[in-house]
Amino acid sequence: MRRTLRRLPHWTATLTWKAAAFITVMCCGLAALLGVLVHVSVTDQTVGEARGRALDRLTNVTASYEAGDRLPPDAGVDLPGLPAPLRALAAAGKRGTMVGDQDKHPTMWAAGPAGGGRALAVQYDYAQGAHTIDTLDRAIVWSSALAIGATLLVGSFAVTRVTRRLHGTAQVARRISAGDLDARVNDPRAQDPTRPQDEVAAVAGALDTMASSLQSKLLSEQRFTADVAHELRTPLTGLHAAAELLPPGRPTELVRDRVAALRTLTEDLLEISRLDTRSERLELDSEQLAPLAERVVRASGTDTEVRVVRDARVETDRRRLERVLGNLVANAHKHGAGPVVLTVDGPVVTVRDHGAGYPEYLLEHGPQRFRTEGGSKGHGLGLTIALGQSEVLGARLTFGDAAGGGALATLTLPQSGLPEGPSGAA
Repeated sequence: MRRTLRRLPHWTATLTWKAAAFITVMCCGLAALLGVLVHVSVTDQTVGEARGRALDRLTNVTASYEAGDRLPPDAGVDLPGLPAPLRALAAAGKRGTMVGDQDKHPTMWAAGPAGGGRALAVQYDYAQGAHTIDTLDRAIVWSSALAIGATLLVGSFAVTRVTRRLHGTAQVARRISAGDLDARVNDPRAQDPTRPQDEVAAVAGALDTMASSLQSKLLSEQRFTADVAHELRTPLTGLHAAAELLPPGRPTELVRDRVAALRTLTEDLLEISRLDTRSERLELDSEQLAPLAERVVRASGTDTEVRVVRDARVETDRRRLERVLGNLVANAHKHGAGPVVLTVDGPVVTVRDHGAGYPEYLLEHGPQRFRTEGGSKGHGLGLTIALGQSEVLGARLTFGDAAGGGALATLTLPQSGLPEGPSGAA
């Protein structure tokens, strides 16, 4: 029969819980060790003093017994209640002591040989000693509990301060990963060199330094891309005008085609630089998705099927949405295989082709500019722009492979208003 192991709750994996558990275990172990040492020491001292008094009394009683004097009430030969091990020891001709209970009363016994295999014994009241040990044990337990509680509270407070700083550092790191390069930890210890620097401050300072360096490099690259695109714009405009003046012919067509491709690339670079600097501004309006998708397909001049499962009205920037859908359709025809189908299902729009699907790197890391695979033409900017514009729209664009084969891009838009009824296919 298979036994299923019960997994611990997720909160037990936190550093605070682990530190609290470690502090508790260490405090309990230390308290137990000190308690045992104190208990053993005090018990040995108390029992030793009581044993010495009992043996001294046994010596006096033995002298009186040998002199024939009358013995006191707490002494005698073969007294009732004398522990059997101590009686056997005395019968063997030896002296000894032993703690026992006489009518449920703590008693220290001392016995020695009395001749004829008998035992001469005295009993000594041990209640005070037993009470002292019991009081000490209770004091050890209570003081250990208080010490463990106080140490746990102080330790948890100290650990919580550290973990709070670590959580703050982790949140800043996640914000930087999401693209917020202005995020900083700004740990007070890291900013003040005169204060003692702990490990958390070192990590926070290193993260801030890395973010600043990364931001500086990215800004430099963005400025370079924007400057190059701007500088290319003017000569390309003149080159395009000059190409229009060339006499008709195959060479002229090739020149015009290359100039057009270069102009498109320049405009894409400028658009990407604007997306990188987050300088885009939305012009929102209420749009019906199905007619907008049909306009995009007609403008693309491609043989793309439009299927409308459920139309919807969305609050969006029409120009940017058309740009996203146009790039997805163009990418499907350029890098995939027909038939290409654009489907509108409420606020969700999908574009699917029937080619080999998206490359592995794109599924894992998303679109990367100036990277394509499989010998296909292009600069990898179409999907990069589509992803950037969808983020500006507040939409979510994901890439995957369809179940029956082919690439599948899914755009989920924020919806406004009530969904429309199903429409036909175009």
